[in-house]
Amino acid sequence: MNGTPALSILEAARGSVVTAHSPDYEQARSVYNGMIDRHPLAVVRAVDVADVRVAVAAARESGLDLAIRAGGHSVPGFGTVDDGIVLDLSRMKGIRIDPSKRTARVQGGCTWGDFDHAAHAFGLATTGGIISTTGVAGLTLGGGIGYLARAHGLSIDNLRSVDVVLADGSFVTASENEHADLFWALRGGGGNFGVVTELEFDLHPVDTIYGGPMFFELENAEALLKTYREWIAADPRAMGAFPAFQIAPPLPFVPEDRVGEPFALLVSCFNGSDEDAEALLQELRAVGTPVAEHVGRMPYPALNCAFDGLLPAGLQHYWKAAFLPELTDGAIAAHLEHGPNVPAMQSTMHLYPIDGAVQDVAADATAFAYRDAKFAPVIAGMWPDPADNEANTKWVRDYHAALEPHTSAGGYINFMAQDDQSRIQANYGPNYGRLALVKHTYDPKNLFHLNQNIAPSE
Repeated sequence: MNGTPALSILEAARGSVVTAHSPDYEQARSVYNGMIDRHPLAVVRAVDVADVRVAVAAARESGLDLAIRAGGHSVPGFGTVDDGIVLDLSRMKGIRIDPSKRTARVQGGCTWGDFDHAAHAFGLATTGGIISTTGVAGLTLGGGIGYLARAHGLSIDNLRSVDVVLADGSFVTASENEHADLFWALRGGGGNFGVVTELEFDLHPVDTIYGGPMFFELENAEALLKTYREWIAADPRAMGAFPAFQIAPPLPFVPEDRVGEPFALLVSCFNGSDEDAEALLQELRAVGTPVAEHVGRMPYPALNCAFDGLLPAGLQHYWKAAFLPELTDGAIAAHLEHGPNVPAMQSTMHLYPIDGAVQDVAADATAFAYRDAKFAPVIAGMWPDPADNEANTKWVRDYHAALEPHTSAGGYINFMAQDDQSRIQANYGPNYGRLALVKHTYDPKNLFHLNQNIAPSE
């Protein structure tokens, strides 16, 4: 399709409009997942809501595809598109913390690193992700699982309001009191309903935490997982901790002769006293002496960016996700079969706990339906060399297939791969029908379809 009309409309943007003729086009079109290589007609680097409305109008009036990019971490590459318009929000980074009300107003281009830095200055935080370069908006709209979920719920459970540019160009604020149906859908429904330009969150007292990684021998993995299953259920909600499989990277606390070997990993985050944290962690150390650990008191943002150095932009990414009602012996057997075969230092399986405060919210109170699940495993294949794509993708698929008999029908929308669109109804379960109706109300022509797409339904 001829993009001339779109480019003419985009001339009204105050932010830069990058095209194939621009010197920074290659940088502007790149995204986090190195597997994704797309060539948009234009990348609009919005600086305000007016620019967002211009980009939406350009796509709507010209019939071009519109991709929304904030942090750019979308594994399926939804933040870019061939021959369409990319709306890049990454320059919209305004943050305002109100320490007396314990709230944060965060623009759509902010990352969790931006958020954590601003909130930590006041000893506050809310549930965010595990990688600080992840976009706040993208992670939140899909649900938002992180270290603080057991204590404070998902990111969406801490949302007070959301500013949105809709498909027709109108600007609305969605909350419990305004556009309540849209607010319901945005809390878990992803980017299906509009462009989120600002989010307002509740904050909680979280300053320094006690935690960090512990590497266990693979021979201790079964005991670790079985002990963890009972341990996390009995722990206070202030403990956010997840097991994983990980090849040991070259870190100062890892013995040099063990770097490059696979281990069972436990990463902890406790918002409480050192003494209480150590008492809890000793129960896990009893399964086997850790080969290496870096556990102690640290600022919360330090833990939330601990994996950043291992996962720079440009790696190849292929992920699969699930929900576990229980960590059964059968599920543990699947983890033990595939987890130790983790194929690259960057690849991993994380098993996030989503009990506690997450389960305090009714399954139909937000679009995130799986409030009865206790765990959310993600099998995250990440590696540097495209030559390894076939073998490493196979590891992810085989692992997921082995785990599937023990999981719920759907999985966490933020961890879905580019070939998971067929799972969209299962991912929302009984909430899908209502989501389709809200989609019809706010985006009947499906302008916002570059996502795990919910088709509009009357």
